[in-house]
Amino acid sequence: MNFIELLAAVKNNPASAGRLIEMYRPMLTKAAIVDGVFDEDLHQELVIVLLRCVRSFKI
Repeated sequence: MNFIELLAAVKNNPASAGRLIEMYRPMLTKAAIVDGVFDEDLHQELVIVLLRCVRSFKI
C-alpha cells in the first residue's frame, strides 16, 4: 500500500489509522516533549490533529 492509498484508507475508515500513526510516531513523540518531559496529553492532541488533517486533506 503506497502513501496515498494509506491516506485514503484512513480518510474512509479512521479505525485503520494505526499504520499512519506508527509512521509518524517519532515525530509526534518528539513534539510532545516539553522541557525534557514527555507530555502524554499533548501527544494525544497531536495524534487527533494529525487525523483531522488527514480527514480534511483532498486526495
